[in-house]
Amino acid sequence: VQLQASGGGLVQAGGSLRLSCSASGTIFAINAMGWFRQAPGKEREFVAAISWSGGSTYYSDSVKGRFTISRENAKNTVYLQMNSLKPEDTAVYYCAADELYSSLLATPRYWGQGTLVTVSS
Repeated sequence: VQLQASGGGLVQAGGSLRLSCSASGTIFAINAMGWFRQAPGKEREFVAAISWSGGSTYYSDSVKGRFTISRENAKNTVYLQMNSLKPEDTAVYYCAADELYSSLLATPRYWGQGTLVTVSS
């Protein structure tokens, strides 16, 4: 499974960005996709996840109500709509996927390259 993330950039606080992650390869076994992020000097943390079949979602408390994860099955693509961005959202965002939803939340099997999101104050 290969994951290709895009959509990062520089935005002012309060602004919005949408990240995209396209999956290719042996994707029939994938049941969950999501996003993690790593800020400078910090450990990588979970952001959001979505199940591929039922579309159930899960968010970290830090982004709940501001970020929305969605999927477009026909394009094998997951999106992360980020609104009301804060400087503390600045990080490299990574797309991830796994055969199991529970595994995705803990230690995803597949990772994409990161895309940098910078929020200026």
